[in-house]
Amino acid sequence: MSTSLQPTLRYALISRSSAATNTALALGGVAFISLMAQISFPLPGSPVPFTGQTLAVLLLGSAYGASLGFSTLALYIALGVAGLPIFTQSTHGLSHLTGATGGYLVGMALSSYISGALAERKFDQKFSTVIPSMVLSNLVIFALGLLWLQHVTSQSWSWTIAHGFTPFIAVEALKIAISSTSLPVVWRFITRLK
Repeated sequence: MSTSLQPTLRYALISRSSAATNTALALGGVAFISLMAQISFPLPGSPVPFTGQTLAVLLLGSAYGASLGFSTLALYIALGVAGLPIFTQSTHGLSHLTGATGGYLVGMALSSYISGALAERKFDQKFSTVIPSMVLSNLVIFALGLLWLQHVTSQSWSWTIAHGFTPFIAVEALKIAISSTSLPVVWRFITRLK
């Protein structure tokens, strides 16, 4: 059956597809997200810290595609909940999923699927399409994050937005700029090598 989906960066760089290859890529992705999670700064008055995770999610989702991107994030969450110290500040446990940051984690998994699905349609190859893709993917993270944060804290929506979204706007814009610049550049480099 033919499909209009195009290879993602993962297939452009590593064309081999096997259970072992996908497992290795997923574990490498978990390591990358874990490393980026350690770039973490607490925000006074907020249970949500600044982290590098969202940048990792945007890049991995686009590079891996919908299925492998989502699977990698699901594995990251499962391993962190199970006890590996891979969440922010080398922490772990179910409280990350059930607590104030749980919605952001679930949002990251969904975001990786969305950015991956858009990458499979070549959205990551041009500046004009990668920017909306990254903005949408980031908004998904914060939409689910804010819904869960408001539910868990029982605070007002103005408090929730002030502590769970507004302080992150500039940093997230920078992450979107980094991912939106780097992905098309990598594609251009790959195209020149062929």
